[in-house]
Amino acid sequence: MLEQSLLMVKPHAFTAKKTGTIISMLEDNDFQIVGIKSIKLTPELARRFYFVHQGKEFFERLINYMSTGTVAAICVEKDNCVADLRKFIGATDPAKAAEGTIRKIVGVTVEQNGVHASDSVDNARKEIRFFFSDIELYSYRYLQY
Repeated sequence: MLEQSLLMVKPHAFTAKKTGTIISMLEDNDFQIVGIKSIKLTPELARRFYFVHQGKEFFERLINYMSTGTVAAICVEKDNCVADLRKFIGATDPAKAAEGTIRKIVGVTVEQNGVHASDSVDNARKEIRFFFSDIELYSYRYLQY
């Protein structure tokens, strides 16, 4: 079933000029990019995005880190997108991520693991709407050549 998901390039990967590498990896693995933008998350925006982690011991570190620089929000589309993207980004800890995954290639630490990806279809919808309005997205299902 055709789905959309959100992939966010984290600040260190964006600053290290890994966004293009990540985009190429996505496209080379049949993920269609249907929306993309760069944005500087303020602490307030980061808190809103990561509200599900509020109260956890790592929450403040995550907010501080995510508001240190620019991120790239990328909406991707394909059949089984959410599950396939989660598998493709790899384990949270880059040292434990499978070879060829995004986190294995661009991740540095558990915190600086390169990317965030939606963990469910419901969260994908919410996270995509956090960054994109309807007019900023399109779907390959509607393209006719």
